[in-house]
Amino acid sequence: MKSAHIFATLLYLFSARAVPDPDIVSDKVSKCQEGVGVVQSPGGHPESCPVLKTAEIISGKWTLLILRDLSKGLNRFSVLERSLSGISPKTLSERLKGLERAGIITRTSYAEVPPRVEYTLTPMGWDLIPIIDRMREYGSKWLTDGRSDGGVSASEDAPDA
Repeated sequence: MKSAHIFATLLYLFSARAVPDPDIVSDKVSKCQEGVGVVQSPGGHPESCPVLKTAEIISGKWTLLILRDLSKGLNRFSVLERSLSGISPKTLSERLKGLERAGIITRTSYAEVPPRVEYTLTPMGWDLIPIIDRMREYGSKWLTDGRSDGGVSASEDAPDA
């Protein structure tokens, strides 16, 4: 169900709707999982759904924040670790290795003393940055006051109110 939740979020981010209709989102998630519908790649298998494949890459706890920081030019391990307060060195290392395996970042080692390693986004990684920007816009619009109802009270948006 984790993939379905991520899919619904990504679907919203790329839709023109102000607020996604839960029935439509649920229907599209089902269709994607069944291998039917416009978001599905040819072949009809859930593992070939491009949205789910993208969600698998970016769904790690710190992954989006790492990508955000790399896009800002923070490219050394220690700098990333400081900017992501609370992340353990082991977790940061695992996330960076996973992103490198996925082709999202490149790792460059320099033969210096002390050794220097820098991480940069690949073109594939840079293509994820607009998604992060849209997620930031969504969070600012709908989630900034901490309410789970999208930040709109029933009286503000209800037709009968």
